[in-house]
Parts: sequence; structure tokens; C-alpha cells
Amino acid sequence: RFPGAMLPSNITSTHPAVFLLVGIPGLEHLHAWISIPFCFAYTLALLGNCTLLFIIQADAALHEPMYLFLAMLAAIDLVLSSSALPKMLAIFWFRDREINFFACLAQMFFLHSFSIMESAVLLAMAFDRFVAICHPLHYPTILTNSVIGKIGLACLLRSLGVVLPTPLLLRHYHYCHGNALSHAFCLHQDVLRLSCTDARINSIYGLCVVIVTLGVDSIFILLSYVLILNTVLDIASREEQLKALNTCVSHICVVLIFFVPVIGVSMVHRFGKHLSPIVHILMADIYLLLPPVLNPIVYSVRTKQIRLGILHKFVLRRRF
Repeated sequence: RFPGAMLPSNITSTHPAVFLLVGIPGLEHLHAWISIPFCFAYTLALLGNCTLLFIIQADAALHEPMYLFLAMLAAIDLVLSSSALPKMLAIFWFRDREINFFACLAQMFFLHSFSIMESAVLLAMAFDRFVAICHPLHYPTILTNSVIGKIGLACLLRSLGVVLPTPLLLRHYHYCHGNALSHAFCLHQDVLRLSCTDARINSIYGLCVVIVTLGVDSIFILLSYVLILNTVLDIASREEQLKALNTCVSHICVVLIFFVPVIGVSMVHRFGKHLSPIVHILMADIYLLLPPVLNPIVYSVRTKQIRLGILHKFVLRRRF
């Protein structure tokens, strides 16, 4: 019997005192080496996203809708990577597999809610590009600082609101299938798998949340780019067409960086049950790590204003 599995009649739930997380099953002897790319990725995520936030905050010329949404994205990526990576590195370095039950629910809450928040901000960025290209004359009046603040607050409240019921429900479930999770961090379906309570409501609710958030967001992002492409094709000058589309390239890249791993994880989860557990773990790790690492790189390389800001703050200042 795992810790906390007592069944006194005067309580409504039993749960383990701790869950056990895994690193890479079967490769425990290589965990020290495996930790190197994870540590490098976490360092890149911290440096890249903190640099973006610093550059955007320090340069008044970047206090525009596109860059304010980018700052929101960087802050979300910092929370996502910091919610999981320190514990993952503790597993690789110190074999510290235990995580308190309530800490696990908190980690799960932050991972899922901020993933949904990232999707919402990507949709807001698509709306920004739509207004900038399709209604350029009204851009300053539509996307004011007040509107941007309300959009950011709406993204936050939606994400926290739709995810909050899941840990609250899981807290009151009975757990009788052990306490070993199959990833290095806590995920909703992974925790739900250990419950012996009828969890259909929680499972259905989780599926509905994915559909009405990530699913709807992806549809509206696609619709935004259909309208953008339609507008761009009406521009007579090919040079102007390329200039307009070039402003969207960075956003398209980060959308693909976010949604392609999401689709990959879903496909592996649904149709890859015969695959090695290592495949499932690596896909989940890629889904979690890829956006925080690559998003700041994409915007630093592709966006002239960000690139110049970094050069001015960190390169030219040192020379002079």
C-alpha cells in the first residue's frame, strides 16, 4: 500500500502522500549525460526569454502591440519551463523522484493553464497581424494599450478558469493503482490513470477543455491567415506583398513550434500505445521544452528591431 492509502470512513478521498516521477526508463545509468541537453535547453530558455523581456521593457520604441504580445509569450514560456525543468534536473542529478501530492497538482495546474495561455496569446498575435495588414489605418485605434491589457487579462482568466476544476476534482479522488507516474512531470491524464474513482467526468472535461481552447484557437489562427493571405494577394506590388508576409513569418514559426508538438503528442497518445515508453516521454518533453527554447531565437533572428536592441544593449555598449 502506498503512503496515504488509508481508508477511514470519515474522509471522502484517499491519495498518496507522494507521487514518483520517472526520468528515462531503462537509461537511468545515463541520466547524468541525458541531463546535459536538458540543462542547456533550460539555460537557453531562461536567457532567451529574459533577454526578450528586458529588451522590450527597456526600448520605448518596442512598446507596440506586436512586442507587448511577444513579452506576454516570453513570460509564459518562463513559467512553463520553470514549472518542470528544475524537478526534471533533480531527477537526473540526484534521483529525487518524489513529488508531494499537492505539489504535483500545482505543477499540473501551471503546466496545463500556461500551455492554454500560450495558445491564447498566439491567437492574439494572429489578430494583431490581421489588423495590421487588413486594416492598417485603424491599427492604432483598435489595438490600444487598454485593449492589449484586456486581451492579456482575458487570456489569463480563461486559462486559469478552465484548468482550475481539474486539480480540484483530482484532489477528492481515490487512488489505488500505485503512485508511479510515467513522465518526469505531472500531467492530467497521467495522474487520472492512477485513480480508481469513476473519472469519466474529469476525462471528458479535460477533452472538452482541449477542444474549446487549443482547438478553437488553432481554427481562428488559421482563419486569420486565410484573411491575411486574401488581403495580401490583392496588393498590386509584389514587393509590398513580400513585405507584408515577412511581418508574419516569425509568428507562423512560433505557431508551428507550439502546435506541431501538440499534435504529435496527441497522435502518439492515441495511436502509439504499442510504442516504447521512451517515445511517449520524449514527445512530452519536446512539447514542453521546444517553445520556450525556440521562440526567443526565432524572434531574435527574424525581427530586426529585437535584433538591433540586443546588439545595442549587449554588444555595442561593451565595445564603447
